[in-house]
Amino acid sequence: MKLWNLVKGRKSIKKAAKLEKPSEQNKYSCNLGEKFEETTADGRKTQTVCNFTDGALVQHQEWDGKESTITRKLEDGKLVVECVMNNVTCMQIYEKVE
Repeated sequence: MKLWNLVKGRKSIKKAAKLEKPSEQNKYSCNLGEKFEETTADGRKTQTVCNFTDGALVQHQEWDGKESTITRKLEDGKLVVECVMNNVTCMQIYEKVE
């Protein structure tokens, strides 16, 4: 499962993410710190901004008066994804399959 690549330039960092599952694919590209319109895997239209903070990719989404924050980071060779909405936190841990 390929989750993201970071490309560093002189003045900006551009993030590209691609998440593939057998039944669906979700891919987008953005400039860090710049808001963009995203259509999520479940069809929501969000205003999204991504930043790279303390070694983690932080994605903040807003739509219909709601908001969520998704943080992706590597810990001990595993990808840890944390989603927070309305003071509820969901954590997913991905391990590379050889």
